[in-house]
Amino acid sequence: MPKLPPVPLSAYVVDCAVYVGGTRLPGRWTHEGAIAEVRRRGEGFVWIGLHEPTDEQITGIADTFGLHELAVEDAVHAHQRPKLERYDDTLFMVLKTVCYVGHAEPTTANEIVETGEVMVFLGRDFVVTVRHGNHSGLQDVRRRLEADADQLALGPAAVLHAVADRVVDNYLEVTESIEDDIDEIEAEVFTPRSTMDAEQIYVMKREVLELRRAVTPLVAPLRKLTEGYSSLVPHEVRSYFRDVDDHLVTVTERVAGFNELLTTLVDAVLTKVSMRQNNDMRKITAYAGLISVPTMIAGIYGMNFDVMPELHWDFGYPMVLVLIAVICGTLYRNFRKNNWL
Repeated sequence: MPKLPPVPLSAYVVDCAVYVGGTRLPGRWTHEGAIAEVRRRGEGFVWIGLHEPTDEQITGIADTFGLHELAVEDAVHAHQRPKLERYDDTLFMVLKTVCYVGHAEPTTANEIVETGEVMVFLGRDFVVTVRHGNHSGLQDVRRRLEADADQLALGPAAVLHAVADRVVDNYLEVTESIEDDIDEIEAEVFTPRSTMDAEQIYVMKREVLELRRAVTPLVAPLRKLTEGYSSLVPHEVRSYFRDVDDHLVTVTERVAGFNELLTTLVDAVLTKVSMRQNNDMRKITAYAGLISVPTMIAGIYGMNFDVMPELHWDFGYPMVLVLIAVICGTLYRNFRKNNWL
C-alpha cells in the first residue's frame, strides 16, 4: 500500500496533534481529522496551536470545535485583559505574555517590557491555543509535556496549566531582570554629584505599569481555577494551579514594590534637582553680592559732585580700592564659611 503524503499545515497552524494516554499519535493531522480520531477512539484529546489567525482562518476550527463566537472574536483581535470565561462546555482564558527587552544601560533604554497574548480554548477533548506576538512561543511547553506522559495523560487541563505556568514563570524572570535595572538606577540616583534624569525613571515606571496591567488582572482567573470553577479542570490539575497562583502572588508583590520604589526614586531625583538649584542660586547671589560692592562705590564716585569725601586727596583712589578689596574679602570669607561658595 503506497504511503500517503503528509497533510500540510497552514501557515497560521503551528502544530496539530492527537494525544492518547499521554502519548502523541504519529502523523500529521487536520483539525477535522484529529477530533474525528479522538471521538472515534473515545479517549484522548486534540491540541492545536495557532499563531495570529484571521477571522477566515479560524472559522473552520471554531465550527469544528463549537467555539463561541464572542470568544473567537476576542482571540482574533487580541488586546484583551487577562480573564477567564465559561461558554457552555468550553472555557476561554486570556493570558498576557511578557518579554524582557535587552539593553546596554537601564538609564538609556526606551523599552524594557514587551507584551503579547495567549488565548486558550479548553474543552473535554480538545485544547486550542492562540498566540499573538513573536516572543511567547509554546513549542517548549509542548515538548516538555510530551516528555512527561503522566502529566499529559491528565487531559486538556494539563495543557492549560502548562501554558499558565510558563507565562507566570516568565513573569518571575522579567521581574528579576527589572529588579536588577532598578537597583542600578537606585545606585545612580544616590551617587554623589550624579546627573540622573527623572525622565528615565518615568520610562522605567511606565514599563512597570505595563507589567502590572499584564500581571494583576490574572490573579482572579487563576484563583477561580484553583477553587473548582469548572469541571473541565479536574481536582488533580487544580492542585498544580495552586502552585502557579503562589508564584503569581510573588510577582504581584514584586511589581507593587517596584512601583513604590520608583515613586520614591522620582522624589529623590526631584529633591536633588531642587537642592542643586538652591546651591546654584546661592552661588549666584553670593557673586552678585561681591560684584555689587565695587559697582556701588564706583557708581557713587561716578556722580561727579565737587564735594565728596577724599575727592582731591592723593591717596583717595588707592584707599577706595583697598576699601573695596576689604569689603569683598570679608563677604567672600563669610560666604565660604556658610558654604555659599
